[in-house]
Amino acid sequence: MNLVTLLPFIVLIGAMFLMTRSAKKKQQAAAQMRDHMTPGTGVRTIGGMYATVKELGDDTVTLELAPGVHAIFAKNSIGAVLEDAEYNRIVHGISGDEVTDTPVVPDDASSLTEAPKADLTKDEDEAPKLDLGKKDEDAPKGDDEPKDGKSDGEAGAK
Repeated sequence: MNLVTLLPFIVLIGAMFLMTRSAKKKQQAAAQMRDHMTPGTGVRTIGGMYATVKELGDDTVTLELAPGVHAIFAKNSIGAVLEDAEYNRIVHGISGDEVTDTPVVPDDASSLTEAPKADLTKDEDEAPKLDLGKKDEDAPKGDDEPKDGKSDGEAGAK
């Protein structure tokens, strides 16, 4: 047989070996992570639910979803075992590394200026701009009607 005809088969077998090897490593890492669960550990399920481990069985784990609410899950449904700091940050909003010496930055920069400045868009001698969206209240009432005697809803044909 020729080496050129065997080359595609060798490459295919090598690729299959590498794919199964990486999948096997991932499975072993997930199993090792699940073995490190202890009661009181925070976990995330593969569905994205955060809970605390209460009891461990052979193939199951009892999780406390909320105070007094327990559910039984398969061990394979645990997606990640979280560290205490990360679990508290996500679930309770508690961050353990809060620094109080950092300056507070306001939402807008207007409070950072020394003194409030006048509106620079208007000149001192400029008259206030008219609001064209509103009608004058002291305008004569007869100015609103059209001069030909027709209102907006009437037809123009006779």
